[in-house]
Amino acid sequence: MDHIKEVAKRMKGLRDAVDMTVAEMAAECEIDPALLEAYESGTTDIPVSFLHRLATTFGVELTALLFGEEPKMNSYYVTRAGKGVKVERTKAYSYQDLAAGFQHRLMAPFIVTVEPAAPDTKMTLNTHDGHEFNYVLEGELEISVAGKAITLHEGDSIMFDARREHGLRAIGDKAVKLIAIIS
Repeated sequence: MDHIKEVAKRMKGLRDAVDMTVAEMAAECEIDPALLEAYESGTTDIPVSFLHRLATTFGVELTALLFGEEPKMNSYYVTRAGKGVKVERTKAYSYQDLAAGFQHRLMAPFIVTVEPAAPDTKMTLNTHDGHEFNYVLEGELEISVAGKAITLHEGDSIMFDARREHGLRAIGDKAVKLIAIIS
């Protein structure tokens, strides 16, 4: 939860820096002002898809919003095995940014770990501009895209229009590990 509060503080700082009201920024990002206020409060999980949209809309680095540091590399950036910058947004999801130090990137590659949840847990749905590619490394994943539920197994992948509502969850009692690339 501390990480969410830090990201929320950086979001509010961005809004202050561009001199916008909550309503103006919410309109620019095409979300409800009450949802933006909830994100800025630091008490509500902030989807990476929304942070990607915010970063793209306002010309800032996603890494700056997520970690508070500006990336410095522009030719190449190497992430050694197990060394990507990690974010645990909730108990259900954790992200490892595989290109945190690369400037002005057009895509954001992550290793995402999805922990199993109770079968009656409602799937959280997101939308954002661009495309998303998911490749399952371990486990079994249910992904919903535009209301269609699809099961992916180890080695399966999917690419989709991320403007369509989408969400994912682990199937069974094993965590799922996947590569997610957001553009």
